Amino acid sequence: MALVEGCRHSLEISVPVDEVESETGRVAADVQKRAKLPGFRPGKAPSSLIRKQFAGEIRQKVLESLIPKHLQQQIEAENLNVVGRPDVSDVHFHDGEPLRFTAQFEVVPVIELGEYKDVEVPYHDPEVTDQDIDNRLAEIREQKAQYVNIDPRPLENGDFAVLGLESLSGVEGDPMKQEEMVLEIGGPDTLADFSENLRGLSPGDEKDFEVKYPETHGAARLAGKTVMFHATVKGLRKKDLPELNDDFAQDLGDYRTVEELREAVRKSIFAQREHEAQQEAKGKIMEKLVEQHDFPIPELFIDRQIRSRVEQTLHAMAEQGVDPRTLKLDWEKVKETQRDKAIHEVKASLLLSRIAEREAIGATRDEVDREVERQARQNREPVAAVHKRFEKDGTIGRIASHIQTEKTLNFLFEHARKTAET
Repeated sequence: MALVEGCRHSLEISVPVDEVESETGRVAADVQKRAKLPGFRPGKAPSSLIRKQFAGEIRQKVLESLIPKHLQQQIEAENLNVVGRPDVSDVHFHDGEPLRFTAQFEVVPVIELGEYKDVEVPYHDPEVTDQDIDNRLAEIREQKAQYVNIDPRPLENGDFAVLGLESLSGVEGDPMKQEEMVLEIGGPDTLADFSENLRGLSPGDEKDFEVKYPETHGAARLAGKTVMFHATVKGLRKKDLPELNDDFAQDLGDYRTVEELREAVRKSIFAQREHEAQQEAKGKIMEKLVEQHDFPIPELFIDRQIRSRVEQTLHAMAEQGVDPRTLKLDWEKVKETQRDKAIHEVKASLLLSRIAEREAIGATRDEVDREVERQARQNREPVAAVHKRFEKDGTIGRIASHIQTEKTLNFLFEHARKTAET
């Protein structure tokens, strides 16, 4: 075996003459049985004529039989973990000579692990203030607010206008039309053009006006567009916030008092921030480990990771209303811009797998089953049916791999040397 470059290896393989001739005879005999030649009954044509008449077919079948067999034997003998499909070249196949060929392929790198249990990382447990709790409770009250109709009068800031809205121009395709929608006049989520044109109108009034949407607007159909609307004010509502008292706490769940609710909110905020802080710390640990471990990675792995990143981006764009088919991607340019990030991600993944192997970290059957059950409940499907489908399409393996990765990251975090953040 010869190392070509990085993870790329080369094997020069020779198949003995005796085996080549034996396989050639076997293939020729097989062809002879079904060959139809003028003047001969099926299976009765002379072997010499068969070998001459079907030389190309026989040669191809011999190569298809011997090359994979001997390549696999050599790969197993040298204990190589091959990635992708080998490239076979320099095939020498002549009568009375050994069959010789060269195979080039990539292998999974052998990673020599350095120290990974005492990585220094900045981290401290998050804090939750009374103001944080007050803000979260205010959000909950907003979610539970009731919108009550009030007597007609001119719209002002803080009012919620019930509108019928239809676009007259400015958007491609079918007009936008909503029989009933609610906008807060002067609200943070309401475009200024809407508030300015609706302020002062009363229920029953109608008005045509233009709204300019920012380039960053979430709906691709509207981003950067100026749209003419016809609006009809159908009603007027005010927001009625529930009082923050024991009754409110009891309505939300198993809480008797506001203090019990505040404590539950504190724990919830702490858990969320702790998760985010730990995720950030785990990312920094992996950055250090990737920097400390220098090893080559297969180009095939890099290419797969780049494709995965691009597919995730296109999926996110599609969810925002952008048709990925309208994009003209320059794949070579994409690969160039995404390569560094992809290399880092692949190295991190390989390191995690190697550490998991060293520490005997893996997903248990119960852990996998619990995740399958969670996804089944989320999609309101029978657990048995989901499990069967996941077994068939390989999702079970991906779930197990994800669980192993998370457990390994937790292991690294637990064994890291935490320092106070500067």
